[in-house]
Amino acid sequence: MSTENSGLLQDASKVQRCWWCGDDPLYVSYHDEEWGRPVHDDTLLFEKLCLEGFQAGLSWITILRKREAFREGFDNFQVSQVASFSDQDVERLVVNAAIVRHRGKIESTINNARRALELLDQYGSLADYFWGFRPERQQVVESRSQVIAVSPESKALSKDLKRRGWSFVGPTTCYAFMQAMGMVNDHILGCHVWREVADEQTASRQSG
Repeated sequence: MSTENSGLLQDASKVQRCWWCGDDPLYVSYHDEEWGRPVHDDTLLFEKLCLEGFQAGLSWITILRKREAFREGFDNFQVSQVASFSDQDVERLVVNAAIVRHRGKIESTINNARRALELLDQYGSLADYFWGFRPERQQVVESRSQVIAVSPESKALSKDLKRRGWSFVGPTTCYAFMQAMGMVNDHILGCHVWREVADEQTASRQSG
């Protein structure tokens, strides 16, 4: 059962979740266990931003179903490994039917890994860089209509990444990344994991 106005979906056990994950078990698991929970691991941050770039123009569930293949194809998104990929690696990935075979996005991922190495040299970690764009205040989302696609912070992150030579990092992609890696809590109030995610984000803010 769903409540269109609130954006909440209730399953057979009367557990309420954000509408977008539907009832697909993989999507539900991603919603419950990953989305919005703070990530500080550089490899995971790089993976999340790359996959959000691959998602552009597609549904996220498509990317989620291919995530393990992406990890295999891109050496688990180890930045230094991906940065060393050659033209032969591009050709290998372009014919890999298990991932999204978009040459531009594949080449972008390799380019972005090289740019990420530059960020690591400057900031010491990708986490220190990305978390510097965290908004000062967290907006509580009470209904589906309040969910946004971009924010001032995502625009600022996108602009700075592009200045540094990154690609496929538009403001919408950056905001989706911020949602996924726990910089903002866009679970709808009433979702069964909203409080847990909010608490994790508060703890992350206090520790960082």
